[in-house]
Amino acid sequence: MTMDHAELTTEQVLKRDIPWETYMTTKLISGTSLQLLRRYDKRPESHRAGLLDDDGPAYVRVFVSILRDIFKEETVEYVLALIDEMLAANPKRARLFHDESLAGEDIYEPFLRLLWRGNWFIQEKSCKILTLIVSARPKKQHDGAVIGEASKSKSKFTTINDVLKGLVEWLCAQLKKPTHPSRAIPTAINCLATLLKEPAVRSSFVQADGVKLLIPLISPASTQQSIQLLYETCLCIWLLSYYEPAIEYLATSRSVPRLIEVVKSSTKEKVVRVIVLTFKNLLPKGTFGAQMVDLGMPQVVQSLKAQAWSDEDLLEALNQLEEGLKDNIKKLSSFDKYKQEVLLGHLDWSPSAQRSFLLA
Repeated sequence: MTMDHAELTTEQVLKRDIPWETYMTTKLISGTSLQLLRRYDKRPESHRAGLLDDDGPAYVRVFVSILRDIFKEETVEYVLALIDEMLAANPKRARLFHDESLAGEDIYEPFLRLLWRGNWFIQEKSCKILTLIVSARPKKQHDGAVIGEASKSKSKFTTINDVLKGLVEWLCAQLKKPTHPSRAIPTAINCLATLLKEPAVRSSFVQADGVKLLIPLISPASTQQSIQLLYETCLCIWLLSYYEPAIEYLATSRSVPRLIEVVKSSTKEKVVRVIVLTFKNLLPKGTFGAQMVDLGMPQVVQSLKAQAWSDEDLLEALNQLEEGLKDNIKKLSSFDKYKQEVLLGHLDWSPSAQRSFLLA
């Protein structure tokens, strides 16, 4: 991949002139599509907004059909940039892709295909657009629903399940081996922080062994970009803390000590809040309470409570966490403590550890 394609921006791509008339002449787009594109392309945002308000699904149909039928890279990039710009101006426009008039269109297939076949610009835009479209789907579209109910050849249409699994596969691939040196991981985490709200995505992500890919990203951050990445990573962990198979993995990973390390040093309220809420979820589960006590979480909570937070939810969560930790301290016997240290590999042969062993 050339750096030109790696560093392309939507603004740069939209400066191109695409030969729409030529595409119509070669029957790659229809006359109606050409008329719609002429009205829309290169027009001011206010003008385009009016067109989308009046006839949004028709423009979505044109964009999706171009991505399905035309493979020229510059044109694919251009249409993705148009959609990206449209959704950036108003994310609610993602609902247009689910309009009833598009029931015969396989709206997901082009984006899912482009995740794997395009350069970085194409991959990144396809992922972000697909994430928005999936999240905007009507509640009645359950996980196995077929897109394009009006089609007689339903087997050829992409199911929601196909889309979610395909997205998880691509996101995990980016976390393992980033396509772009600085943008692949933040893009993947940003999309996961939205998609992990879906039960099917949590399941696919855990099955793909994705949880372990998040753990190294939990570390203290200083720059604005790294703080955002840290926050969104912690948001992913919080969403996974509602899912039992993910909790089982978190229990045997280094997630708790890493989260404690971050919460001790972070001054960002949103980062502290999401970690505290995660601990509140995990506290009653399995051995998490014992881990938190052993790692000094009661003292950390005291320190956090002494700070001037403005978020009432955070203050309430800290109080609940404090009470839960007190209950855990009462329950913890010497043997439980010793067993935890052995299981987690934290055992040091200090006099107290030796006494715990002998007493057990």
